[in-house]
Amino acid sequence: MEEDMVTKPCMFHDPLAVQAAEKSLYEVLGEKYPPSPDQHPLNIESPDCPFSVTFSDFSAINSSSSSTSHSVDSRWSNADVIENKPSILETPIPDNFVFQSTSKPRSQLSSNGNESGNGGVEEASKFLPRGQLIVGVENNKPYTVASGKAEDVVVKTEKDDIELLATSSRGKKSHEREDTDLEDGRSNKQSAVYLEDTEAELSEIFDKDEANKALQQNGQSVGTGNGKTRAKKKGDKKEVVDLRTLLILCAQAVSADDRRTANELLKQIRQHSSPFGDGSQRLAHCFANGLEARLAGTGTQIYTALSSKRTSAADMLKAYQNYIAACPFTKVAIIFANHMISKLAEKSETLHIIDFGILYGFQWPALIHCLSRRAGGPPKLRITGIELPQSGFRPEERVQETGHRLAKYCERYNVPFEYTAIAKKWETIQIEELKVKRDEVLAVNCLFRFKNLLDETVAVNSPRDAVLNLIRRMNPDIFAHGIINGSYHAPFFVTRFREALFHFSALFDMFDTNVPREDPMRLMFEEEFLGREVVNTIACEGSERVVRPETYKQWQVRNMRAGFKQLPLDRELMNKLRMKVKLGYHRDFVVDEDGNWMLQGWKGRIIYCSSCWVPSRT
Repeated sequence: MEEDMVTKPCMFHDPLAVQAAEKSLYEVLGEKYPPSPDQHPLNIESPDCPFSVTFSDFSAINSSSSSTSHSVDSRWSNADVIENKPSILETPIPDNFVFQSTSKPRSQLSSNGNESGNGGVEEASKFLPRGQLIVGVENNKPYTVASGKAEDVVVKTEKDDIELLATSSRGKKSHEREDTDLEDGRSNKQSAVYLEDTEAELSEIFDKDEANKALQQNGQSVGTGNGKTRAKKKGDKKEVVDLRTLLILCAQAVSADDRRTANELLKQIRQHSSPFGDGSQRLAHCFANGLEARLAGTGTQIYTALSSKRTSAADMLKAYQNYIAACPFTKVAIIFANHMISKLAEKSETLHIIDFGILYGFQWPALIHCLSRRAGGPPKLRITGIELPQSGFRPEERVQETGHRLAKYCERYNVPFEYTAIAKKWETIQIEELKVKRDEVLAVNCLFRFKNLLDETVAVNSPRDAVLNLIRRMNPDIFAHGIINGSYHAPFFVTRFREALFHFSALFDMFDTNVPREDPMRLMFEEEFLGREVVNTIACEGSERVVRPETYKQWQVRNMRAGFKQLPLDRELMNKLRMKVKLGYHRDFVVDEDGNWMLQGWKGRIIYCSSCWVPSRT
């Protein structure tokens, strides 16, 4: 474990790399690789410690027995770092394919848009910054996706349209592209950093109480532009463009395989989008990347290449710290789950937690500290940490190291501890492997990870239902379930694109309102997490499309069908969480409830949901 955390492979599972390694092994053995689809988990969180406990003690333990990896892609989004990445690139990325960070603008735009492309745009407009770009899609000449040539959207100006169209030129800064990692699906080796230096930096990050204090005192850092769109200026004139309409029109063209129209629309989108602009410009930049990848047929390869980027754990933790300070979603969800579990274990002698998607185990130090202060002494704590296997010869290495860190933390607070590591596909786990005992309180926990399990639209035997049935057979005393509320999992591309646009519009607007645009950690989070999810959602299909969220009402049906019933919400806890968010965060954050689900959202759009379940006795 005493290895350099900057050069050590990431903790997150990379299903594509595992599949490639398995396929190579089958070829060596002269056998045919089985065609069954794999699940591709993505989203994993490294949440801040709930309750009132900081990471000071835990980080000290982490320094002596550290295994924090350096590349994060999961909530951060899913596992990266595989040494043989290029083996899965079945088709090379075309030489003429450009995965842009930004592009030089043209000086003029002309011609018409289409009223028919306006459908579904109104909802997204509620979540994007005000002062948004308006396109002349209401002009008389209709737009047709299959017309063969995309006509530029008319740009409205505040004064003389003709003069501006004739003379305007953009003065927006053009940033260098950073596309080198996409050429071969691998990233260059980073220079070595001494272990003690990296761990000292990580410890410093964890030890700072300012992040938690900032959450309570001033949870947002207001963006420099109050979420308003930057306008191109020449004198007193402003040129504005409706990027949402352009994106939807482009998606329709891509769906119809009208490449000429799609490419023309992409050029217009590139002129007005940037990863360094306001929320709408960054959103358009990410979605344009996804559309380009889908158009070129290289979605899986590009997604894999993006997942191969190497980022230090220290940088990722800094970026994640900004995420925690900007929005309460993860923190509130963990407080909710830990409170319900600790309440259940008030008088138990043994508490067994089975955590699907444990990652680094950052959810549990606060609960351990809480148990250590229990009247009459702490119970014995058993944790079964479940993750997806890492590629290579030690698939359980990272999950085991999480157990070592938690064991040292329990030792410090005199909490009896036992840990079991399981690294395999969740739907293949047998109940005997979990070592459930009758004389213990059993709690099952899964936060925001079920969205990466395949469903019945891909696999005949749905992995989602298989895991829920496994949990039901465990007969737990409580099942804490947190989900990302989304509808962008439809098999039809245009429908999925619209829903994804609505969902990610809210997220980009949230960041634009609460985090300064020039913050490098914001840029890293948007690129390493949001951008990758957008590419996977738009450009990948079949088992390669691993981002498949469902709404909380759909999960309600699944859970009830699996034999669960909901527990009522704790009134006192809900009031405290509402007050915490109200006092510590932007006023547009929402904590609400519906049918015993705790709902969290931004400007009325529900994004995260949590609830607790028990097996139905009927």
